[in-house]
Amino acid sequence: MEIEKSLYDNLQEFFGFDAFKGDQEAIITNILNKKDTFVIMPTGGGKSICYQLPALMSGGTAIVISPLIALMKNQVDQLRAFGGTDSIAHFLNSSLTKGEITRVKEDVTLGKTKLLYVAPESLSKEDNVQFLRSIKVSFVAVDEAHCISEWGHDFRPEYRKIRSIINEIGDNIPIIALTATATPKVQSDIRKNLQMNDATLFKSSFNRSNLFYEVKSKKNVVKEIVKFIKNNADKTGIIYCLSRKKVEEIAEVLNINGIKALPYHAGLDAKTRADTQDKFLMEDVEVIVATIAFGMGIDKPDVRYVIHHDIPKSMEGYYQETGRAGRDGGEGVCVAFYSKKDVEKLTKFMKDKPVAEREIGTQILKEVIDYSESSVCRRKQILHYFGEKFDETGCNNMCDNCRTQKTYFDAEEDLLKVLNFIKNEGNKFDDHHIINVFLGQNNQPISSYKHDQHPFFGSGKEKGLNYWNSLLRQAELSDFIKKDIDHYGLLALTEDGKKYVNNPYAIKYVLNRPLESADEDGSVDDTNQASSALDTELLKMLKDQRKKIAKQKSLPPFVIFQDPSLDEMCTHYPITIDELKQIHGVGAGKALKFGASFVELIKNYVEEHGIDRAQDLVVKSAANKSALKVSIIQNIDRKIGLEDIASSKGISYEDILKELESIVYSGTKINIGYFVDEMIDPDRQEEVFDYFKSAEVDSIKTALAELGEEDYSYEDIQLMRIKFLSELGN
Repeated sequence: MEIEKSLYDNLQEFFGFDAFKGDQEAIITNILNKKDTFVIMPTGGGKSICYQLPALMSGGTAIVISPLIALMKNQVDQLRAFGGTDSIAHFLNSSLTKGEITRVKEDVTLGKTKLLYVAPESLSKEDNVQFLRSIKVSFVAVDEAHCISEWGHDFRPEYRKIRSIINEIGDNIPIIALTATATPKVQSDIRKNLQMNDATLFKSSFNRSNLFYEVKSKKNVVKEIVKFIKNNADKTGIIYCLSRKKVEEIAEVLNINGIKALPYHAGLDAKTRADTQDKFLMEDVEVIVATIAFGMGIDKPDVRYVIHHDIPKSMEGYYQETGRAGRDGGEGVCVAFYSKKDVEKLTKFMKDKPVAEREIGTQILKEVIDYSESSVCRRKQILHYFGEKFDETGCNNMCDNCRTQKTYFDAEEDLLKVLNFIKNEGNKFDDHHIINVFLGQNNQPISSYKHDQHPFFGSGKEKGLNYWNSLLRQAELSDFIKKDIDHYGLLALTEDGKKYVNNPYAIKYVLNRPLESADEDGSVDDTNQASSALDTELLKMLKDQRKKIAKQKSLPPFVIFQDPSLDEMCTHYPITIDELKQIHGVGAGKALKFGASFVELIKNYVEEHGIDRAQDLVVKSAANKSALKVSIIQNIDRKIGLEDIASSKGISYEDILKELESIVYSGTKINIGYFVDEMIDPDRQEEVFDYFKSAEVDSIKTALAELGEEDYSYEDIQLMRIKFLSELGN
């Protein structure tokens, strides 16, 4: 019993915990007894302690193989904080200088270092192998072990070499392999590759009962995301996107809408990434918008939501990324946006891969599609994917499907047909082929197997594709059929399936709810957000207020706010300066200069009339033009001619005037006097200025009619109007 007593003492001494979680104690005991150990434990389950504590208690140094430099640094910093000395843990990777590497090796040789973190690439370097042969190795921990398998979501070829290198380092070194996600297929890959078939397996349940799962159609996705974050103010979250470009774009839109967000992807330099990570941990930033490069080993327990802007490439990836929410057991909301367009993009992306890799990728993606389109309990589907049985009544309405009214159908008759077809045809076809038989879709594979002459051919045509998709998906979830993902997803009867065929009974399945069609590009339509129900009473009051301010400041009313901006205020009722900034045509400058009396008026009006404000405030779009606007302003500051700016940007002179209008209408001051002086003589400038000072409206056509079309061009007046608005209004 000595080992147990010291286990608890050490747990308390090093980590300050009084008790172990789940299987931790049994895992640690197994390693201390020098036995190979295989740990499958979901994110947030406390995997690190499983190898850190036995390393601290064993003679020699434990080698921890880890795929990410940021992850190593994070863990080494924590261990040094717990252990009190810098030499207790080190890492060996490409980020170190020669001098630093020498110091690390000295500490290890002197026996001061209990854990040495190594990247798989560094492990295979000959001088490192020689060095590790010269020291006492207590055991090897292979973290993120799913990287060994090409069926895993983060396949790293270097992981395949780990076993041969361990054999070079020494004999009979115990191994502990750890992963947060592993399907039965990936589990067998890990065992086989690390040659640890006799390892004790410790597998925790994959059910994260505090996480709420939802899949939404990708409609107005940016608006939906902004709305969600505004409704969850003061909570931290992560948004995952598939491309770096989209990461930058979404981060920019969030900031424009008053949300503190930072982008994170592999294209940023290491310092920026580290700073971003620290700001997120220290809560200087609310939201990280990231590619999958972000999050591994980030120990932030209170992430409250994870949003997938694009559907993920695999269920493992999805599970691991959503697993970063609610690690403290508190609230965790996981929303994924789904569109057929994203699936097409991912499929196209796989076209250039070698055939075997493409087949694997297709099978992995198919699981994500089935998950997204199915109306069955999300939790049941996720756990089934990881080889775990789950009764959906245990979901407790913690997914969108369990909260939604379901349509059931009697499945017995058609299920029997499908199972008999699979059995009689020798388990040789995938779901796509089988569905084509029942729908009567004749194609080359169907006719080559003479299935167009099969009695079932076309027998289910009137029931449609959605019905057959629902049936086959649930036959798999009921464990009547299993998918052989090694062989192109061919379906085979299980023992339960054979029993059902011999002894059928009534069974009801859920019909998939077709998701409404997504936007073409999933972007927000920012031009047409005003609702048709314009509050005319408020509009009149706002126009009176505008007139009053215009009189006080001796300015025409349109300089204060334009009509479209007032219209939008009458549908969205902004009652703070921050909300006013969200209205189109109202930038920060205008909001601060003229906004106070307007929001006061709207606030009183809303209270008086008991108006229930729609909280989906207008979402400002970055419209990929903001970079262009910044560049135009910088060029104007350098007094470069507008035609030259236009040609350098590949746009027309008319377009640059439109951009300038948008800039000044939002309240930004720009000095284009140098250019106007070249184009229009001072007397004519004065004449136009005087006209706009007394004009009721800012229409160029009206100005031309008044000032004479023979004396001025449309662009002259437009240019002067920009100068006028900038100088007097901003």
